[in-house]
Amino acid sequence: MKHPGVPVILLTGFAPFGGHSSNPSWEAVRPLQGVRLRGHRIVTRCLPVSFAGSSSELRRALRELQPAIVLCVGQAGGRAQLSLERIAINVDDARIPDNDGCSPIDEPVVEGGPAAYFTTLPIKAMLAALHAAGFPAEVSQSAGTYVCNHVFYDALHALRRRPKVRAGFIHIPYSPEQAAHHPGAPSLAIEAVSAALRLALRVAIDTPDDDRVAAGAEH
Repeated sequence: MKHPGVPVILLTGFAPFGGHSSNPSWEAVRPLQGVRLRGHRIVTRCLPVSFAGSSSELRRALRELQPAIVLCVGQAGGRAQLSLERIAINVDDARIPDNDGCSPIDEPVVEGGPAAYFTTLPIKAMLAALHAAGFPAEVSQSAGTYVCNHVFYDALHALRRRPKVRAGFIHIPYSPEQAAHHPGAPSLAIEAVSAALRLALRVAIDTPDDDRVAAGAEH
């Protein structure tokens, strides 16, 4: 349904992959479909875990929705915190095949594109708000080289001539159900992730200029 005059937030998750029957990124994103937030409306999309297919679906959503904010969410099993990604790099290097069986090695996301893009979301302000609300969160300096980074880079590249549209990526931990199959792995409840995403988006709407605080890494 069209909502003329209401700015859209495009919020994406991913389909299951790697032998899992669900993907917590989509399970956390899906309940936010249609939510109104600070005069914006959230529209959710589930992207395939496919280098080619994710780009097609993402570009289609960008054309259709003309969003004001784009936040893509993916699973990073083994991470203990919500990871607000700072940098998307122009390389696909798959450790495992995607769901189409493709395993690109050292291939560019976009031929001839810049080496990297920086997120345009206020990740330092988002980090501070998440910490204040009790959510485990960090600024991450690498989104990897799999489909998550591919989507992150592709979103920023597609929006490079639309500076008013802000975009970024958040990695999330395993769900508790997944972690049960990975002894010792950290996890975060789906409901908590949904609440954290909602908070992060509210900060993105309210914060035109990011905080200037340290959130770097030593290694």
